[in-house]
Amino acid sequence: MIFKLKEYQARLTKVRAEMAARDIDLLIVDQSEFLIYLTGFSISENMYRACLVPLKGEPVMVLRAVDLGPFLDSSWVSQSVSFADWEDPIETVASTAVKLGFADKTIGVDEDSYCMPLKRFKQLEAALPAAQFADFSGVLEVLRMRKSLAEIAFIREASRIGDLAIEAAVASAGEGRSARDAAAEVHRVFMAEGADTARAGIITAGIGNNFLHGYMTGTPLKTGDILHLELLPFKEGYSSRIMRPVVIGPVGERKAIAEKLIAIQDRQFAAMKPGAVAKDIDRIAREDVLSAGLRPDYLNITGYTIGAFPIHTPRTSDFTRVFLPNAEWTLEPGMAFHMYVSAAGVAFSETVVVTETGVEILTRAERRIFEA
Repeated sequence: MIFKLKEYQARLTKVRAEMAARDIDLLIVDQSEFLIYLTGFSISENMYRACLVPLKGEPVMVLRAVDLGPFLDSSWVSQSVSFADWEDPIETVASTAVKLGFADKTIGVDEDSYCMPLKRFKQLEAALPAAQFADFSGVLEVLRMRKSLAEIAFIREASRIGDLAIEAAVASAGEGRSARDAAAEVHRVFMAEGADTARAGIITAGIGNNFLHGYMTGTPLKTGDILHLELLPFKEGYSSRIMRPVVIGPVGERKAIAEKLIAIQDRQFAAMKPGAVAKDIDRIAREDVLSAGLRPDYLNITGYTIGAFPIHTPRTSDFTRVFLPNAEWTLEPGMAFHMYVSAAGVAFSETVVVTETGVEILTRAERRIFEA
């Protein structure tokens, strides 16, 4: 198991408190992020799988028979029901709920779940005609916002690996080299340092203000180009993120842009303390970038939640909590975020965790614009 049993039991207790508050007798957990949070096990959805969590009694995992071995190796949950590949997973979930005594009880489902499309829910509803269904969406996201020390340790280790990969990617960059070449170097460091098998990150050319989701290509970089590095190292499913810019040739006027962005981000970090309101933190970066004339507009968020992202989830970012002008939520100790600023092809980001007195920056690669 990734964590000690008492950590999973504490999570289960929190989930059951929320179930009780909503009069839910049985909860169906099926999204990859939440399966690994609650059970320690997650698997891709080639076929539907879910954990059935009763308000009292043992949780039961329903999954393909072929996945039973990895489940037993990695999860603390001891009860399971497996099905053959020619059997219907939803029918198995429904029949298991009936056997457990929940045929006419209130069953919680996550209405936001990417694993529970409308057709699948209708099938489940038809298979359990006497049951009542209640929405549990948005609950598990919030429950896993505050990271334990064990979780932070994995994010810290991922950050260490990301720092080393930044150093290697910068050292290997230069005229005639490509974003693909940089990605190969990043992958080499990831594998050598013990990171999970995952994508290297977003490694692309820094052009204008809307380059953060650009594509990686093998096109040789030339003098004056910016190599944008956003690395996504993972450790035991927990991600860190870091952005650094590399100019091919002399940095020139971009040095001043970089220094302004770093100063703005430093002011943002200084304000990130427990009780701070997210929109106030966002305002520091957003308004300062605009008032400095670095961008004509700023339409994206300035930070978001970071934590566990199983490799097979369709989400590459966790937007449970995001920093926007209208974000009213407050910071709490144990929350971890990816915070970033960008302008004119230059971007910087750090992975941070909120402490009792402020924030700790977990990514520690040198914070400057690099020249290759």
